[in-house]
Amino acid sequence: MIPFLMIALLSAIAQLFLPWWVIAVVAFTVCFWRKPSGGRAFLSGFLGIGLVWLLYALLIHLRTDGLLTARMAELLFKSSSPALLLLVTLLIGGLVGGFAGVAGSGMRQVFSTNS
Repeated sequence: MIPFLMIALLSAIAQLFLPWWVIAVVAFTVCFWRKPSGGRAFLSGFLGIGLVWLLYALLIHLRTDGLLTARMAELLFKSSSPALLLLVTLLIGGLVGGFAGVAGSGMRQVFSTNS
């Protein structure tokens, strides 16, 4: 639970000032430091980043009354369903965070077994 909250909070703050890919650095660093197991690291990274990206996408959707998300869904998926775009946003962010979390956890295991 702690890595999930740390990843969500730190990535939300870092994305305000840094490029989008900082989410991978945050998930990697938190899972390296907190040393969860592989499955928990993936879940923490996936849910932490996925939640933040979903909330950002929902905020944009609500601020534009759904016009931007509907037009982007039409352009990308030939569907006017903003829910599909929100789901894809959640999946992309979640997968990046999950894989970065697993990498951080695995790197920690490599360093702890060789020391």
